[in-house]
Amino acid sequence: MNKTLLLLLLSVSLFAQKSFKIASPTDQISIQVSQGADRALKYQVFYKAKEVIAPSDLGLTLKKPALELRKFQILGVDSTIVDGTWKPVWGEVKEIRNNYKELTLHLKESGVWMDVIFRVFDDGIGFRYFFPSQDNFKHFIVDNEWSSFTMTGDHNAFWIPGDYDTNEYTYQRTKISEIDALAAAAKEKDIAVTSLMGKNFVQTPLMLKSADGLYVNVHEAALVNYPAMHLKLEGLEFTSALVPDAVGNKAYAQTPFNTPWRTVVVSNKAEQILASKLILNLNEPSKIKDSTWIKPQKFMGMWWEMHVGKANWPLAGGKHGANTENVKRYIDFAGKHGFDGVLVEGWNTGWEDWFGNWKEEVFDFVTPYADYQIDTLTKYAASKGLKLIMHHETSSSVTNYERRMDAAYQFMVDKGINTMKTGYVGKIIPRGEHHDSQWMVNHYTRVAEKAANYHLMVDSHESVHPTGLHRTYPNWMAAEAARGSEFNNAPTLGINAEHTTILPFTRLMGGPMDYTPGLFHMNLNQFDSTRTTKVRSTLAKQLALYVTIYSPLQMAADLPENYEPKLDAFQFIKDVAVDWDDTKIITAEPGEFVTIARKAKNKDTWFIGSITNATARNMSFDLDFLDPDKTYEALLYRDADDADFEKNPEAYVVEKRLVTAKSKMTFRLQRGGGCAISLRRLN
Repeated sequence: MNKTLLLLLLSVSLFAQKSFKIASPTDQISIQVSQGADRALKYQVFYKAKEVIAPSDLGLTLKKPALELRKFQILGVDSTIVDGTWKPVWGEVKEIRNNYKELTLHLKESGVWMDVIFRVFDDGIGFRYFFPSQDNFKHFIVDNEWSSFTMTGDHNAFWIPGDYDTNEYTYQRTKISEIDALAAAAKEKDIAVTSLMGKNFVQTPLMLKSADGLYVNVHEAALVNYPAMHLKLEGLEFTSALVPDAVGNKAYAQTPFNTPWRTVVVSNKAEQILASKLILNLNEPSKIKDSTWIKPQKFMGMWWEMHVGKANWPLAGGKHGANTENVKRYIDFAGKHGFDGVLVEGWNTGWEDWFGNWKEEVFDFVTPYADYQIDTLTKYAASKGLKLIMHHETSSSVTNYERRMDAAYQFMVDKGINTMKTGYVGKIIPRGEHHDSQWMVNHYTRVAEKAANYHLMVDSHESVHPTGLHRTYPNWMAAEAARGSEFNNAPTLGINAEHTTILPFTRLMGGPMDYTPGLFHMNLNQFDSTRTTKVRSTLAKQLALYVTIYSPLQMAADLPENYEPKLDAFQFIKDVAVDWDDTKIITAEPGEFVTIARKAKNKDTWFIGSITNATARNMSFDLDFLDPDKTYEALLYRDADDADFEKNPEAYVVEKRLVTAKSKMTFRLQRGGGCAISLRRLN
């Protein structure tokens, strides 16, 4: 990486003005930091000279020692320019440019040395606090962080309620002034555990759009050894709201120490928000030296049949789904169609008494039910060219899981299993901790680190919102951390048609999501006639989600018997890649529509996904990203002319076209619909 260090020699006149400005490499975005007469620091963000973030606060309050670090003596300023590239282990593109200018303010307050570090990219900014090693200040407790984001108007906002324990809410679309988290949360009846913060608290990533068409996304990067950041709203100002621990403290720290980055991605084009790699660039490089064992994969799961009433997790009751013969059926189907693995839930003892009792000793993660012959199944899976995927539901008894991780991970290695899905349903043990507190943030990191020691890949559910750590721990490949596809069966709100058009602008800004797409049977009364829940999506949209919702671990969520009658549509799930050389955000608008094209890793094949909300619309775009002078066979898996997510969701058409880079792709998205396209080069 090329790196140039520039020391700004500060004159007396510069100190007198107490204002510092730094612009991004092409001057698209700039930051101005100013100090008033009261010695408080404020920063502003500008996009093409237009104010995006009005003067906003910086600083922290410490509980021990009791200090207000909000008014500073400025000791010096450094500036750095960085321009380099790096290659992710897996991802949406094969190479990422990391180009920014950095401004560091060296500060002192009450005898404590602290830096505020700003990085300015052409697509946004990040800032963090750093405490260097110092003789008289080693251990401290953070009480509050005052990082704020003051908006310049009453923007449209895409948000979910601030909550210490869940991010599975339905997204709201309102003006900033209309945010009411308690009213939104009161409509939710299907989330297992909630810990609401208050009426005027929201979570990050927070997506905003101004009246004049500027898109602003607020989040954080590199969340390590610190609680998650939510936001408290007062007027037009959002202020960092950290998740407390069991005794009300936010973070325990020891110098040298740095906070996560606070991020603002900004553009006048929605597509550029989705194309941003700012959050990844603010994370540390991979800590895994040899990553050859980390493999993106496509899998099926013995999972959805429990959600639709065909089977159940516990052995007791006579509907145990994870029995040897049933799992063999999944292995047969997955093996026949070229999948990499089969996820099995309910394989281990303990499901009869796992939830709702705040019970510490639940699962041991190594004892199968008597009707689940794990050795037989691992060998059978291997004979079909695939592996089982382990399910580790902790029931949020995290102390229990931490005691058992080594034994559980060695058990996986012994059985030839290299991928696991973790789960954290319920109230956290240690009691009083939250899913998003510092202790739990450290737990998720410990899982990634320890799993790497055993060469295991991780897909976490009910975990903290991702912040780009899949760069640092590429074996932590995906997370749920939002309202996923299982909520299609939630009776109260379910998943509305616009949800998946918002996710790329919110949850997915932090990293890949295990959304579990691919549902083909939309009325969920197949095995229980009393159920009224439905999948509010067309079948073609379910296919398109494999492209629009990125994950290197993609699940075909439905049952083999629901795929069998529609193998022509299932072909797209078989063909679509899970690792990419290139990604083009063709067109997007939060809450409305998203169209993305991706080029498969080391192949001359492109895949396109296009989805809409509850509004039907015609799509038309150029294919100029294809190789020139080459012809491609395009297979369109589109909504039928009479498809409709409410009235006729399973109607689709598979259509073949020949196209080139000079062609224009056109199709219609029906209400709640989508279109999935594979483009294979012919010459």
